[in-house]
Amino acid sequence: MANNWPEWLPIRSELSELTPYGAPQMPDLVALNTNENPFELPKEVVDEILAELPKVLSNLNRYPDRDAILLREKLAGYINSQSGTSFNSENIWAANGSNEILQTLMLACGGRGALGFVPSYSVHPLIAKVTGVNWNAASRASDFTLDISLAINEIHKIKPGLTFITTPNNPTGTILKLGEIAELAKAASEVNGLLVVDEAYAEFSTQSSAVTLISKYPNLVVVRTMSKAFAFAGARVGYLIGDLKVVAACLVARLPYHLSSLTQASAQVALSKADLLQAEVKLLISERERVCAELIGYGFNVVPSQANFMMFSRFTGSAGKVWQDLVDHGILIRDIGIPGYLRVTIGTPKENDQFLAAIASHKP
Repeated sequence: MANNWPEWLPIRSELSELTPYGAPQMPDLVALNTNENPFELPKEVVDEILAELPKVLSNLNRYPDRDAILLREKLAGYINSQSGTSFNSENIWAANGSNEILQTLMLACGGRGALGFVPSYSVHPLIAKVTGVNWNAASRASDFTLDISLAINEIHKIKPGLTFITTPNNPTGTILKLGEIAELAKAASEVNGLLVVDEAYAEFSTQSSAVTLISKYPNLVVVRTMSKAFAFAGARVGYLIGDLKVVAACLVARLPYHLSSLTQASAQVALSKADLLQAEVKLLISERERVCAELIGYGFNVVPSQANFMMFSRFTGSAGKVWQDLVDHGILIRDIGIPGYLRVTIGTPKENDQFLAAIASHKP
């Protein structure tokens, strides 16, 4: 479709070759391709959300709280409980998934361009193009780690308004240490730029959150989501933690009334039940280690991961053929476009067993 736009449609020229972002959706398969939490919401949480709905539904003729104050207060409390920090609602901004957070940062602070280190989250450059932000891509090392000295050189050379790092990184699962993040934040500050730390998978990692660095580096912004560890992907709630001025800049660029009353109420319940919702995180981490060990035992090369997914290689056949064979066996994983690699999301123990049985025929 992207190459067949009609002449009467004035689509921007820089978007004319793009195709819509999205992974394949095949509802009859075991879905291990989009890094979702495989566990349904506990009945207790569902019941509490349902109990809140009448209060919200009777007031749907009114706009939602434009600034989502109560939700931001609860998000600040959650982050403080996890990281020993002392943020308040003014340090938080919430939106429809972390992608809207990223888009708003681009709109507000992307005038001098953005820098990222690939392979990483493929939506970063897509959002940059859609918002008219000049995107600069620097490469990671062959083992997908980030050379901090080279990264700092790129920051000093390009002087971007926004530098993006993702830890744990998607699609590789690799992490950056806090000391390395601090070095990058310092470098970004030297060119009057923001360092945006995308922590979508933070709850699956042993690494302390970069929110602990914000008091020293006010140009550091952490982006989080409730989609993964909270099993709340369908609700679409993302948020950032940052300096008051960063939040103020986002509020200037955000759409009015962008976060519905239903979403705000549901997310507040979920945050009050954080311990219950995240009860399976330890199980998913354990399953990640089990699947990793099994794959290594088969002879595959597995990239060390601290997320709820892992990337692997050394299978027999091309990535496309292996992907299709798994689909034929009822398993949907992700061909991430890196030659010789595939990515699998950690599912339930049963789903992981099905994947391991199917991939065994492609071991080296």
